Amino acid sequence: MSIPVAVLISGRGSNMEALIKAANRPGYPARISLVISNKKEAKGLSIAQEYGIRTQIIAHEDYETREHFESALHNVLIENQIQLVCLAGFMRILGAEFVGKWAGKILNIHPSLLPALKGLNTHERAIQARMRRHGCTVHFVSAEMDEGPIIAQAAIPVHVDDTSDTLAKRVIESEHWLYPACLRSLACGDVQMPRKP
Repeated sequence: MSIPVAVLISGRGSNMEALIKAANRPGYPARISLVISNKKEAKGLSIAQEYGIRTQIIAHEDYETREHFESALHNVLIENQIQLVCLAGFMRILGAEFVGKWAGKILNIHPSLLPALKGLNTHERAIQARMRRHGCTVHFVSAEMDEGPIIAQAAIPVHVDDTSDTLAKRVIESEHWLYPACLRSLACGDVQMPRKP
């Protein structure tokens, strides 16, 4: 039995598509059952529909507070019997209450080798800092942004002639194999979120 997964997006969702493609392969232990976007115009919605995956819009601006938005999001996940959640370019910081309900069951991929370069514009910042290595990180989501326990990382060299665009292109190639590999490990029970002492 494959585990039902929801992917949360805000844009095109290229990592969403990588997860869908992986999940469609025989023997993969998870299936992408639902794609949710907080933005009505997200291009990833139509991409998911092309793969025959159910989509839903839960627009954050339709709710008075973050708590109301996250309550609606939680309810939709439960109604669809979702067991794992993957963030794929989901541009909302999730609150502690929501994250607590899904602790150990919600993943994110970040375009840097955490704990370095938390936040946005990581490729530009890597070049400006003259870093020799850059990459991506899959981690469990915690209440603090980009702070959750790390599952795995993929590193690439930063070339002297790299621009933020060329670096981003190479990092996303790594993201597209690392994220499905980590979801597989979680779905198989090979990794779990460490318990706090």
